[in-house]
Amino acid sequence: MAGSARYHALWPNRRSRQPRRPFAPRSGRSVAHRDDLRNVAIVAHVDHGKTTLVDAMLWQTGAFRANQEVATRVMDSSDLEREKGITILAKNTAVRYGDVTVNILDTPGHADFGGEVERSLFMADGVALLVDASEGPLPQTRFVLSKALAHGLPVVLVVNKIDRPDARVAEVVDEVYALFIELDADESQIEFPIVYCNAKAGQASLDLETPGTDLTALFETILEHIPAPVYDPEHPLQALVTNLDASPYLGRLALCRVHHGTITKGEQVAWCRADGTIERARVTELLLTEALDRVPAERAGPGDLIAVAGLPDVTIGDTLADLDDPRPLSVLSVDEPSMSVTIGTNSSPLAGRDGTKLTARMLLSRLEQELVGNVSLRVLPTERPDTWEVQGRGELQLAVLVETMRREGFELTVGRPQVVIREIDGSRHEPVERVMIDVPEEHIGAITQLLAARKGRLQDVGNHAHGWARMTYLVPTRGLIGMRTQLMTETRGTAIVHQIFEGWEPWQGTIKTRTNGSLVADRSGTTTTFALMNLQERGQLLVGPGEDVYEGAVIGEHQRVDDLDVNPTKEKKLTNIRSSTADELVRLDAHRALSLDEALELVNEDECVEVTPTRVRVRKVELSQTGRAKQARRQRVTA
Repeated sequence: MAGSARYHALWPNRRSRQPRRPFAPRSGRSVAHRDDLRNVAIVAHVDHGKTTLVDAMLWQTGAFRANQEVATRVMDSSDLEREKGITILAKNTAVRYGDVTVNILDTPGHADFGGEVERSLFMADGVALLVDASEGPLPQTRFVLSKALAHGLPVVLVVNKIDRPDARVAEVVDEVYALFIELDADESQIEFPIVYCNAKAGQASLDLETPGTDLTALFETILEHIPAPVYDPEHPLQALVTNLDASPYLGRLALCRVHHGTITKGEQVAWCRADGTIERARVTELLLTEALDRVPAERAGPGDLIAVAGLPDVTIGDTLADLDDPRPLSVLSVDEPSMSVTIGTNSSPLAGRDGTKLTARMLLSRLEQELVGNVSLRVLPTERPDTWEVQGRGELQLAVLVETMRREGFELTVGRPQVVIREIDGSRHEPVERVMIDVPEEHIGAITQLLAARKGRLQDVGNHAHGWARMTYLVPTRGLIGMRTQLMTETRGTAIVHQIFEGWEPWQGTIKTRTNGSLVADRSGTTTTFALMNLQERGQLLVGPGEDVYEGAVIGEHQRVDDLDVNPTKEKKLTNIRSSTADELVRLDAHRALSLDEALELVNEDECVEVTPTRVRVRKVELSQTGRAKQARRQRVTA
């Protein structure tokens, strides 16, 4: 059934609304098009194949030599992106298809980096929506599609991974149509073309029964359905800064889309800042993108995606305009953060052993530098002069920031993730997430029990055959903190979890996210096998023998609810008595080595994470045993 027919069949009495025009010229003015240019953003849920598709597009348009050695997922250029296997920062490339330049914006697929997606949509004239032929639309698919529809951008649906043995292409296409209708798409938007694709093999086709041999079908569909940039020939220069980069030779680079007019290397422009001020600036260098490189250019016109040097303090949302007739564009706005952590200097007894950047001044300077290029973050002061509250979209975004800083040589103390609370109509509201869990059917009961304790509300259960079920929940963000590890334990590592911010709801009361206490070291020293052998019966250890600890360090997870102060440095006493059984072989159970993500999930309210370039440790906020006892007494009196 065609898109229009499906739309009217499901909503027969609904009136179509007109999509928002990207540019509406004044009456009497002519409109021009850049027919030699297309700007398309590739958006999808995480791991649905965006970056792999961009790889294939680059290869088939001659961006690389036939014998050139190129890494897979070439757009994921940073070490952290390659290690985690996800795209963290949005990037753009350009390929030539016939006489047309196609600017491709590769966007992150994880919900925590939605700010990157929102920025990219300001540079695009249309989107290619990738959906896995087996998994179908997932939470991030909903997010990116809702933003694209809000911008009035046309959509090309690309059903990827059609070679999977569990592919269910027809059902997935129906689910996408249902998602369009649920997101209030109008009739023109729902009549999207469909391309069936195997990005890994570099094949695309308009007919599922007739496999393609290359990506010609995809390129032709993009040229036909993604509109060329529209501009007013009489309008003065307007270029919106949507991202920032840096060059060791040119300094800070402003990445812009030219909306109207032309910009020339060396010319004077009006620099319209986000705070309303206007300054004179000179374009010292102008760069255009060709494949993976930025090449110098003398001139750029409407629709071009450019990099401009010569504005040392430029920020995202600024406008480059005509010097004689400056007309600033609207400042970029993205969704507000929903989660926060406190980040401060390392105050543990082992501070200064690993890192080179230890002071509060260095830490604040680095956080302010992050704010320049990351519009979805907020940094707020706290009561302590060496600690700041950092707000972001989710745990992963905040963990990536901390991981990046530790690799730069910082030593940090990171608090437990907390949700951002809003006052709406005089009452407290908290963020709620939409969670989709794919799990074998035998674990449905365990999932239900786990999320019920975390205030989760079941919205839908579907069976996609092959013995797997998909459960959709609405869960307070607080209830998801620390859930992933427990979920994997309950499902023997088989559950696949996807989540995205849904909205704000009234405060839903106390949620107990961790039921176990901690094993806490009561003195400084080096852990011994003899001491840990006796302690491993008390719970799961987080340290092995020969590691340095200090008073207040968390060395394990207690099997009971309360904390237990222990001595992990106790040595076996030597005697002069010989016995055949005196020295037995001691076998310790393997301890649990925490990654940064796991440590942030594990910590309790009175704990924090010590992060150095080589170590991740969990510790108490109050290191002294007597100090923690006094705090507990005060809390009991207050209660």
